[in-house]
Amino acid sequence: MTTNLPVLYSFRRCPYAIRARVALIYAGISIDIREVQLNNKPEHLVLISPKATVPVLQLINGKVFAESMDIMHWALGVHDPEQWLRFGDDAEALIKRNDIDFKYYLDRYKYADRYPDFSQDYYREKAGIFLADLEARLIINRYVFGNSISIADIAIFPFVRQYAGVNKSGFEKSAFQALNKWLDALLASELFTMAMKK
Repeated sequence: MTTNLPVLYSFRRCPYAIRARVALIYAGISIDIREVQLNNKPEHLVLISPKATVPVLQLINGKVFAESMDIMHWALGVHDPEQWLRFGDDAEALIKRNDIDFKYYLDRYKYADRYPDFSQDYYREKAGIFLADLEARLIINRYVFGNSISIADIAIFPFVRQYAGVNKSGFEKSAFQALNKWLDALLASELFTMAMKK
């Protein structure tokens, strides 16, 4: 494949792909975005990343990043004008909780009919444990680690967006009012708007 830009294989609504795109845009890195049809994955994607899940970034030199957090860290290593990486291990630990614990229950909350062992309310409450932690942080500060944005906010908000989308009115009326405000602000941001352009 010949291109003068890094190639990002992406899927517009995927939360992993969203956070990768936001980081690349923030870092000012021009990319060639290839929107993937998940039921018809390009041969080149499978060739460079056999697991063929998005996002996958291939640099001009051929180097491949097949995990969203690797893409984010690479992009911020190129340019991080607002120091999104400044919280280091604390931010990484919170993101890991999002990606492992929260994502587990989020999937079951979204698709409760596929996981009939427990009710949708059970999965919602379990997912809410992580959200309650975020709420406690956001009652005090504008963002999860203070009053300026960090990699943790960007890595986590696309997943909270998915949770909110399961029952939008229920989420808006929930006890998570600081979380609602935080999410609304990120969804209204120029970075998110640019990342979601078709």
